[in-house]
Amino acid sequence: MALTNWPALHGEAFQGQRVLVTGGAGFIGSHLAEALIDLGAAVVVLDDLSGGSVDNLADFSGRAGDRLRFIEGSILDRAVLNDAIAGCGVVFHQAALGSVPRSVEQPVRYHEVNAGGTLNVLEAARAAGAERVVFAASSSAYGDSETLPKVETMPVLAKSPYAATKAAGEALMRAYAASYGLDTACLRYFNIFGPRQNANSAYAAVIAAFAKALLAGERPVIFGSGEQSRDFTFVDNAVQANLLAALSREPIGGAVLNVACGQRVTVNELAQMMAAQVGRPELTPEHRPERAGDVMHSLADLTRIQQQLGYEPIVTLEQGMAPTVAWYEEVLV
Repeated sequence: MALTNWPALHGEAFQGQRVLVTGGAGFIGSHLAEALIDLGAAVVVLDDLSGGSVDNLADFSGRAGDRLRFIEGSILDRAVLNDAIAGCGVVFHQAALGSVPRSVEQPVRYHEVNAGGTLNVLEAARAAGAERVVFAASSSAYGDSETLPKVETMPVLAKSPYAATKAAGEALMRAYAASYGLDTACLRYFNIFGPRQNANSAYAAVIAAFAKALLAGERPVIFGSGEQSRDFTFVDNAVQANLLAALSREPIGGAVLNVACGQRVTVNELAQMMAAQVGRPELTPEHRPERAGDVMHSLADLTRIQQQLGYEPIVTLEQGMAPTVAWYEEVLV
């Protein structure tokens, strides 16, 4: 499924290692689990399937053999979490409730899962003697600051309960690195997209939602003017950042690191690009009122992650769009 040949990039770096991917049956988590399998790791996937699907593991479970263990369970269940993490040197913590609009409707639930669940993961990792936890943070923590690009030293200005829970997770990662010697990293994802991203949700991410509409012959819906801009980032870039964080020989110490491409596209431009991709340029967007919690512009500065981990984007928006649309054509049409 990946565009990237992971062994060509990382060789046998994970050969013989045992790792845990929370949320590993989800969109980003399953791509990460697949890369780790291809790099020789034994991978434990913990997922309660509230947002993920075992179908996301089907592409690689055959070649994984006994190196893939799937556990259906929640990061809120400490006993299950302790079982999953046993013997794992690195934990990739991807499990979370996503969606800004849904978090506005369910703030308490989001706090319980995203903040409380992250604390559980850290406690389990500490008890198990894990070496590092790599956390899926979010660019939503920057809020609506007008300064572009977004630099990690900017203040956290959460505009939604979702953003607040992700910022809380970052604070916990930093605290555990400082207090317990458990090394941690916070990867602030910027609008990750790609195959396996769920389009069948009222809260679907914009590229997934556009694909679903366009492939059904319907006009895509844009909330607001469409002049809001995003740093759309193909999923292989997020996987690469996670792998580099896990492989870092230097302590990361809870540092926040942007994960993106360093380029921004307006939502209107995205709709036009995707309509052309599916051969339906006449399907122009339908505009509706903007949603609470949405930010206007997002663009990442990549200096820190380049310097600290040697990260560079490996797949552009344009390169990632074709396989993404092809995947939606396969599963939606």
